[in-house]
Amino acid sequence: MYNQESYALGSKRSSIREIFEYAKLRAEQIGAENVFDFSIGNPSVPVPDEVEKTLIRLVEKTPSIRLHGYTSAQGDKTVRDKIAQNYSARFCVALSGDDLYMTCGAAASLTICLRALYEKGDEVIVIAPYFAEYRVFVEGTGAKLVVAPSDEKTLLPDFQALANAITQNTKAVIVNTPNNPSGVVYDEQVLQKLSALLKEKSEQYGKPIFLIADEPYRELVYDKTTPILSPMRYYENTLVCYSYSKALSLPGERIGYIAVSPQAVNAKALYASVCGAGRMLGFVCAPSLFQYLVAECDGLTADLQVYKRNRDLLYNALRSYGFTCVYPQGAFYLFVKSPEKDAKAFCKKAQEKELLFVAGDDFGYEGWVRIAYCVQTERIERALPFFKALAQEYQL
Repeated sequence: MYNQESYALGSKRSSIREIFEYAKLRAEQIGAENVFDFSIGNPSVPVPDEVEKTLIRLVEKTPSIRLHGYTSAQGDKTVRDKIAQNYSARFCVALSGDDLYMTCGAAASLTICLRALYEKGDEVIVIAPYFAEYRVFVEGTGAKLVVAPSDEKTLLPDFQALANAITQNTKAVIVNTPNNPSGVVYDEQVLQKLSALLKEKSEQYGKPIFLIADEPYRELVYDKTTPILSPMRYYENTLVCYSYSKALSLPGERIGYIAVSPQAVNAKALYASVCGAGRMLGFVCAPSLFQYLVAECDGLTADLQVYKRNRDLLYNALRSYGFTCVYPQGAFYLFVKSPEKDAKAFCKKAQEKELLFVAGDDFGYEGWVRIAYCVQTERIERALPFFKALAQEYQL
């Protein structure tokens, strides 16, 4: 009568969304000020002033038919040209507008790329901990998801484990830096090693292994000594999936892009496959108004210092209480080791104090929890006594 896999996904939300809905219910019951929801990566910093000014100007000055009408299926050419020009100048790669495909955010970018690459029998590798929806996106194409562990101390790729995971059937490796859920960032050395490994394995198996770089948190790097880099500069067979949701605080507008490296094997055909996958999935012509907006605001960010302040406050406090935490160089998540083996049980215990966060099981990494600190700083300050009480219960 209907697709059972679709039913299974639709009849039960992801754990993140379940907690998010629970938080809204609890807010109605006891007051929002008494619920400390750290479950979802919903930006809490307002959009930059320039975004709102640009939006108003576009509405007032642009003819309505153009502003709200169709663009080319892959996105407006002037929009793509401008974004590509900015990307090329910033990351020292020769990208053109003909290498870009405008999308409805990072999820659309990923599903389009996976569909564009998929052939029967393919495997796609992710590195744990990984964004929970990767499994849905990969298996939705028919491909097999293969999980490679990260280095236990750094949560960066374990290159030996990754090398062991790559087989003749490997079509792509998905990387996410800054990482959700850990906040770790891949530096130049990591990207160089990753590139060398993928080149070696591509030669070994006589076919390209693609790198899909999922980059919605690209701009959210807080330490000045940590440069923001493009994997495309290090590895030719790269597809970049970008979203403006986090940098510009526009998660509800669903706007982003795919950048296909012009140096990739059969790059033009690969781009055509991306266009075809977008057509197949119904993702042609991303929202016109917001295409024009991001073209004008590409490179801007919201006030990221708020997230940095939140990171420092929460990380230092939880460390002082005895929790083990991974130092997050970017994104807006803190990955914390559960004081008990069962991270879900720990989350239940925290929930008794109205502290809401997500077990690492959902990210392929048991025994840890993700805490999203993209909330008002005052909320973190008010939550700290409850975190401290929680630590005392576990005698940390």
